[in-house]
Amino acid sequence: MSATGESVRIALPLPLDEIDDAAELIPEALVPAQAHKGGSGRIDESRMWGYEIQPDDTLTGIFTKLGLPIQDLYQVLEADENVLALDNIKPGVELLVDIENDQLQTLELRFSPAHKVAYQRKQDAGFEFKETILPGTWKEIALVGEIGRSFSLDAAAEGLDARDVHLITRLLKEKINFRRDIRKGDSFEVLLSRQYIEDEPTGETKIEAVRMLANRSPVSIFYYDGSYYDEKGRSLSKAFLRYPFGGSYRVSSGFNPKRHHPVTGLFRPHNGTDFSMRTGTPILASGDGVVSRVVDHKYAGLYVEIKHSERYTTRYLHLSKSMVRKGQRVSRGQKIALSGASGRVTGPHLHYEFHIAGRPVDAVKAAIPITKQLEGKSRKEFDALLRQYMARLDAPREQEGADEMLISRRQDQSMDNPSTL
Repeated sequence: MSATGESVRIALPLPLDEIDDAAELIPEALVPAQAHKGGSGRIDESRMWGYEIQPDDTLTGIFTKLGLPIQDLYQVLEADENVLALDNIKPGVELLVDIENDQLQTLELRFSPAHKVAYQRKQDAGFEFKETILPGTWKEIALVGEIGRSFSLDAAAEGLDARDVHLITRLLKEKINFRRDIRKGDSFEVLLSRQYIEDEPTGETKIEAVRMLANRSPVSIFYYDGSYYDEKGRSLSKAFLRYPFGGSYRVSSGFNPKRHHPVTGLFRPHNGTDFSMRTGTPILASGDGVVSRVVDHKYAGLYVEIKHSERYTTRYLHLSKSMVRKGQRVSRGQKIALSGASGRVTGPHLHYEFHIAGRPVDAVKAAIPITKQLEGKSRKEFDALLRQYMARLDAPREQEGADEMLISRRQDQSMDNPSTL
């Protein structure tokens, strides 16, 4: 995607007198990397060419357009097996490539100015994966609105995007019937943060707090440590299951950032826990959420990913059958799939991953939400944060609707420092 919006062409290794004849064969969507804002700092971008993913694109099709060997694609997919970043590409994502001697040297995906992943050819064989997440600057703003037509339309008019509106309605669905309880003249207040990299918005937002008057009754929700709670510290989502199945199954391979792969012999991170079980064993959703992916991967096999909140995600790999579809809402304990031996495996098992703030953690040992109400130290921290939220929500009223933007001093631990994995 060109920062200037201009249409430019990919460079081909042709003599100068052949360039005009070849121009018709050059895909218009490929642009020099220099035209992109925000370089990675790790590679020589003078050698890179960029491409904007189109709605009907596939990785195979892109590699064919570039004339790259399909074997390069397989090697990149192998490097991606433990992170599955390539399955998350969508129209508008920027893809950069470095090609030398008809071989792919580097492939980089830019999901946003704050999130990039790269696959770089190793000297011995294959590719290695690197991820860069930049903290950026989070700017906080309080929005105040009044219901005139509907919450979704009036919230959008005040500056909330469709994702923000969807999240708020999902969080409040147990407290408010948006068709019956919302009346003309009811008010809403939203405190949200938006992420910026060098004053450029990344598109990432975070709902901090919501206060709404519905049918003359106040309803509020607040963000704390990756989840949402009401003013009394009661969680809006149910606790997670420690294991996504019934019964007891042996751990055949534990969480290990430096595992020796039993099939390839390479040292690659094992970002999940493998449970040995017969094909066809029911797999359950660990918690409430929305199915974000159902993918049949060359190496990971058939797998399901569930997004539980802005902070928590789970993955279930090597399945024989999926019982859910992308976009479907699921509940804790709901049967979502059957275990199997799809992909590159030595036998039937479930590979289960638990991610916190985009990072894989040991699902067997990690501290995951297991209570519905905050207590002790967590409750004290929440109450202190609640007072800050309320003061910020009240500020626009005191300023008679002033649209003052505030810099948030509170950031997720995962966003405190830039990191390259």
